[in-house]
Amino acid sequence: MMRLADAPRDVPRTPETANRIMHARPKVGDRFLMGGDAPAGLTSKPQGFCVSVQVDEPDEAERVFSELSAGGKVMMPISSTFWAQRFAMFTDKFGVPWMVNREKRVGQASSK
Repeated sequence: MMRLADAPRDVPRTPETANRIMHARPKVGDRFLMGGDAPAGLTSKPQGFCVSVQVDEPDEAERVFSELSAGGKVMMPISSTFWAQRFAMFTDKFGVPWMVNREKRVGQASSK
């Protein structure tokens, strides 16, 4: 993760914007998500979308759910469904809506 305060001195910033995130790259399994804070004045409340993370193992779904939902609001706790070994829906502590999914393999009927 890089904040504006970490950028070279010629990158514009103020004391109010120094802690804004230029870019973040969290790793989920062997994949990366990328994002950052919107520039001042260009922010809006997230609506009409969600970020969906597909993982390869049930334990990874549990871990991702636990970490991303901490401090947020869980709409659907992580559990098995008719299509997934593990699935959850929540909004993180920043108000971003998420889904975590570990699909069942073809022909798989059990929850594990």
